[in-house]
Amino acid sequence: MKVMVMVKATASSEAGVMPSAELMEAMGNFNQQLVDAGIMESGDGLKPSSEGLRVRFSGTKRLVQQGPFVETNELIAGYWVWNVSSMDEALEWVKKCPNPMMDDSDIEIRPFYSMEDFAEIVGSAGVLAQEQEMQHKLALQKASLNNYLFFGGRCEEALNYYQQHVGARIGILMRFSDSPDPLPEGMLAPGFENKVMHCEFTLGDSKVFASDGCGDGSKLSGFSLALTVATADDAQRVFAALSQGGQVTMPLAETFWSPLYGQLVDQFGVAWMVMLPEANSN
Repeated sequence: MKVMVMVKATASSEAGVMPSAELMEAMGNFNQQLVDAGIMESGDGLKPSSEGLRVRFSGTKRLVQQGPFVETNELIAGYWVWNVSSMDEALEWVKKCPNPMMDDSDIEIRPFYSMEDFAEIVGSAGVLAQEQEMQHKLALQKASLNNYLFFGGRCEEALNYYQQHVGARIGILMRFSDSPDPLPEGMLAPGFENKVMHCEFTLGDSKVFASDGCGDGSKLSGFSLALTVATADDAQRVFAALSQGGQVTMPLAETFWSPLYGQLVDQFGVAWMVMLPEANSN
């Protein structure tokens, strides 16, 4: 079940009193526990109500009120959204929380409605279907998309090369031999037992997935990795390194969309586009 856990405002939070470094550290450690337990979806602190607005609805009228608001016990200074198995689990986690304020404070736990709660309302079927479609779209908007490269036995060699020449940073790396369960018979080509089953590496601000695949028949085609660098010197250096043992399909040159742009296929069969951003003429 999903719950909102609300930290109620206090006189000090409404006065804008900032937490101590010790409290920030304690709350950070608590948040890390929530993340490690896999129950925390989001959480943030809120500025005092003096920086907020309140809109009162009365028929077709909308009355806007500028904070601060006097009902301190009704205000929220921060919140989490948790996915827990029950209210009891949420309560146990709240009890572990450090006092989130410098003075006495309250934390309130409220469960979210689910669509099933509205199922018995007469005439709600169409609205519920619309809501489910909207939730599906929201979930897709939060999805992540990564390039997944298959190197046919040369993955580790490629990773080492990209580390040296384009600053790749290796995160997860698992080999077929690391699998706790035996692989299906005949799935893996002979000699691939210690090859890379899955790895993740970062180039700039993008994460790329890679594997050796299950044999040497993997062929890279139909895509390019577009690498944007800061200066012409960076572009020249990276382009030269990636083109070693590969094939230049478009030499680095000025284009109408970039001060410097080129294309190549590296020695591992990966197609690259190396470029400067449009506004950069260094």
